[in-house]
Amino acid sequence: MTVTATPQTRTPAIEVLDTPDLGDRSYVVELDGLAVVVDPQRDIDRIQQILDRNGWQVSHVVETHVHNDYVSGGLELARETGATYVVPRGHDYGFDAAVMGDGDVFDVGDMHWRVVHTPGHTPHHVSYALDVDGRNVAVFTGGSLLYGSVGRPDLISPAATKGLAHDQWRSVRRLVTELDDDAAVFPTHGFGSFCSATATVGLESTIGVQAATNPAALLAEDEFVAELIAGLDAYPAYYKHMGPANEAGARAIDLSPAEHADPEVLRARIEAGEWVVDLRSRKVWAAEHLAGSLSFDAEGNAITYLGWLIPWGTPVTLLGATQEQITEFQRDMVRIGIDRPAGQNVGTPANWARSAADLGSIRRATFPELADALAADGKLIVVDARRRTEWQDGHVAGAQHVPLHEMPDRLGEVVAWSQAAAHAGADPTVWVSCGSGFRASVAGSLLARAGVPTVIVDDDFSNAAKAGLDVVADAHDTMLGAAYSD
Repeated sequence: MTVTATPQTRTPAIEVLDTPDLGDRSYVVELDGLAVVVDPQRDIDRIQQILDRNGWQVSHVVETHVHNDYVSGGLELARETGATYVVPRGHDYGFDAAVMGDGDVFDVGDMHWRVVHTPGHTPHHVSYALDVDGRNVAVFTGGSLLYGSVGRPDLISPAATKGLAHDQWRSVRRLVTELDDDAAVFPTHGFGSFCSATATVGLESTIGVQAATNPAALLAEDEFVAELIAGLDAYPAYYKHMGPANEAGARAIDLSPAEHADPEVLRARIEAGEWVVDLRSRKVWAAEHLAGSLSFDAEGNAITYLGWLIPWGTPVTLLGATQEQITEFQRDMVRIGIDRPAGQNVGTPANWARSAADLGSIRRATFPELADALAADGKLIVVDARRRTEWQDGHVAGAQHVPLHEMPDRLGEVVAWSQAAAHAGADPTVWVSCGSGFRASVAGSLLARAGVPTVIVDDDFSNAAKAGLDVVADAHDTMLGAAYSD
């Protein structure tokens, strides 16, 4: 997608690179053939394609902050293009770069860039205000000012969260006060990223619009901070590995196909506790799959939850219907620092199994079917795999709350429920649901691998009440563990 900043005598071209699987954007900003790249993802070949297609030369690569949700490609892009690499002051970097802070400026042709310290998402976060011909035409806000929201302030530590929330309020107030109303706002986060504190609004905006609509610009400081912190939910565990990787500087990536894993190898890896991940549709996986494989439907939010759930460093072998499916997911993996799969196999379960004994299937159901089952047996085990805020907004009465990100640590608990039911002569089957079916499928595959008889409720949660199920809201759930745990 290509957008332009607010019309002036001359306007820079701004190429937007969406990374929807992570909910982030990167930007290539050009005027008169010279370009600045803002917050690039690790797979920099996408940026190189834009540069080559347009014949642009990169002058600077800039980072708004040390990212917590992905590994940056900024250092490698700067090395490959000879560009100046600009990073925020305040970190101990493992590489040479142009370290800048509040008030520092640099010029790229007729583009005048000013660094604005905007702490809140991180302590050393900066935004980049862009002037052309003496007018402020845009600002690149990273994880500070988002569309109708702000970046979450709790990624550094629980002790720092409240102070950073106050910083976030002040940073937004500074931006909407100092910059022109018609300056375009270009955030990095807020398009599905867990780095956003709350859901964002829209796909484009200006300083004037944010001044009139953003809660940080409208609410009193203490009220904003209280609401911001109260609305925070858990975030992916892999985030804790991203900051150190970005401070150290990431090496170039290798997207070549991984080695082929035959059926004997696949079975050995499953039995060794490694993760064999099936990227096919969750519906296809449920119908037939390699027993012990885990369902991460590539059409869902697969990479975020893989990074969240997997014990960091565990080898990952990929199964897919096509090489393209595996290659695209491999690209997602390097973005969060999982550099290489341990292996891969393209095809169907028949290609992956040594014999029929290695194959499995799992039942899928809808909320009306769950309602019928509960009407027949009110003691069924029902697990809700959604996050805390979703649960509080409404859940099926009697369900047990085990958010998907807690399932690996609480697997023994769910296994015990199933075993206790079987011992009592009751149905040991666990019915697991979520908001749409993706998370239930991941949770169901974890349960199935642990030997738990499982039914996946592959349905939209809005259908629960329509099916006659008793949906109740509850400000206090039974979730074990801190809301902000890794």
